[in-house]
Amino acid sequence: MTRLLAALLAATDPAPFAVVRREHEPTLDVLVGDVVDVDRLADIPLDGAEVLALVPFRQVRERGFVAHDDGAPLRCLVVRERETIGLDEAIGLLPRHPIAVDDLDVDVSDAEYAERVRRVIDEEIGRGEGANFVIRREFTGRIEASAAHAVLGWMRALLEHEAGAYWTFAVHTPGLSAVGATPERHVSSIDGVVSMNPISGTFRHLAGPPADDELVAFLGDVKEREELVMVVDEELKMMSAVCPDGGRIRGPFLKRMSRLTHTEYLLEGRSGLDPREVLRRTMFAPTVTGSPMGNACTVIARHEATARGYYAGVLARFTPTAAGYDLDAPILIRTAYVDGDGGVRVPVGATLVRHSDPDGEVAETHAKAAGVLTALGAIPRTATGTAATANATTDATTTPTSATASAGTARENDRIATLLDSRNDHLAPFWSTPQAEHPSRGATALVIDAGDDFTTMLAHQLRHLGVAARVVPWNEAEPAASDDLVVFGPGPGDPRNGVDPRVTRLRELMVARLATGAPMLAVCLSHQVLATLAGLPIAPLPAPRQGVQLDVDLFGAPASIGFYNTFAATAETGLTTPRLDLEVAADAATGVVHALRGSRVASVQGHLESVLSPDGLAVLAGLLDGLLDGLLVSESLQPDRAAIGPVTAGGAA
Repeated sequence: MTRLLAALLAATDPAPFAVVRREHEPTLDVLVGDVVDVDRLADIPLDGAEVLALVPFRQVRERGFVAHDDGAPLRCLVVRERETIGLDEAIGLLPRHPIAVDDLDVDVSDAEYAERVRRVIDEEIGRGEGANFVIRREFTGRIEASAAHAVLGWMRALLEHEAGAYWTFAVHTPGLSAVGATPERHVSSIDGVVSMNPISGTFRHLAGPPADDELVAFLGDVKEREELVMVVDEELKMMSAVCPDGGRIRGPFLKRMSRLTHTEYLLEGRSGLDPREVLRRTMFAPTVTGSPMGNACTVIARHEATARGYYAGVLARFTPTAAGYDLDAPILIRTAYVDGDGGVRVPVGATLVRHSDPDGEVAETHAKAAGVLTALGAIPRTATGTAATANATTDATTTPTSATASAGTARENDRIATLLDSRNDHLAPFWSTPQAEHPSRGATALVIDAGDDFTTMLAHQLRHLGVAARVVPWNEAEPAASDDLVVFGPGPGDPRNGVDPRVTRLRELMVARLATGAPMLAVCLSHQVLATLAGLPIAPLPAPRQGVQLDVDLFGAPASIGFYNTFAATAETGLTTPRLDLEVAADAATGVVHALRGSRVASVQGHLESVLSPDGLAVLAGLLDGLLDGLLVSESLQPDRAAIGPVTAGGAA
């Protein structure tokens, strides 16, 4: 059946439509319906019909985060007709010679973008505002022809030449049309299985497929490896917020596209939440924003002068089932937008980390835009374009598209596969293996969120260890908490900043808790605040430790822990603090404090809950033993590697 697609192509002013092709599928879907704009995700009309929703970036304000407001609507296509067409047949129907974009320009020059990269590294990452941030720029142009027919022609070019897209799509609504080949699923919820696909690390091969030696060098690059692990941590925070059992990681995998190769993981968990709530709690992917998520939005607003529109939002497809609705929501990247006046925008961004090279990030934005700009006729196609048949086949390292997809997907040659698997050797097995619940300790914990959703992972691990944990924002926490344990969580910023209301409130809450003598634990930023109360100096590190794994000595017990800090307390190890009489565990060479402990008080600089902390769970269990028994933290800090078990590359065989 090609009735709907043929009618759309023949119409001068076609009805609102979407054409969608999912990765590996030999067909594409044509959807025609009515447009409904709503204010909030909860208002998306799931009344029995299929719905495709264009969710703008400004919707992140539903989570209380900052975003420039351009009024971009949360636009829903409520489907009233649909048909499924074979891929080859559809390509034959779509316009062969797509409309070319004229007047190609860019809103931020290469030189200015490179300067923005430097500023973000120095002023944001270098001052403890976060681990990584994605800053966008936009290529712009114009067309004089019908936007509906333009996006259909451009979709054909993307289907024929862009390999590896998770979704290839065209959408047309009044005043807003879009076409793209997005590589990344943000979130899906299929039969109660929630999946996320963090993709990060980018290898550019504009002249053709990369050689194995080039891939080996890419997989060994520290910046690219750290980039991916940081976004896995960030998305595990989201999984812990929507899935009672947290999330399991599978992979890593290679994500091969025509001009770029990425690395990715698959995260999976189970949830009974309404799919709209799953989407709300996971707005938006750290791969296109940064971490921690809340502060990343603030940094984006500081360094991007204009609103993002739909860039970094999602195209969410809600499909009715016997049990309710399934959700599949790819990220809106590698996408072109056409407005009602023929203006064309192609936004792209690069992930900035402490190792970023400004010129390299400039080149990455050009590479990411190249596929779409070529399809739009704005730049010439190279001689190595990828055929549609390649886009229709199963890539040797593509992540399974659902929990039921084969985990035995063919892998790379042995050398590449070994390098991929080796990335898990130093990651926390807690997040990749089944989690057997510990007996209840009969204790409760209040976890104070200081501006970083790592607290959701920390609370999940506390529950796993038998403690009933609840999370409360720093500005809602009460000093007279009756919980058996108060955990002061991590957050961005400078602990020395006396005018920061968050730091001030953390100090007040800690002073009140210390006065009661009841158990408390402080992590990362809160550890630094406790250190100041204990009389220790705080200073910036020579280089930020954002997404860094270190082997440290915690009171005689070696542990491998992940760190996300720009500031640190300093002292001599083995001594006690000038105030509060806390014992110090510090690096013997630098004096950087890793941990503090005392009667019913403990703190750690590292993130025990991070995927970068293979010994984190054992250390946390030891801390709980000491704190909840009212004793000094004991030798139970010593990680029990036999109990932890091996790290496995789940689904990577």
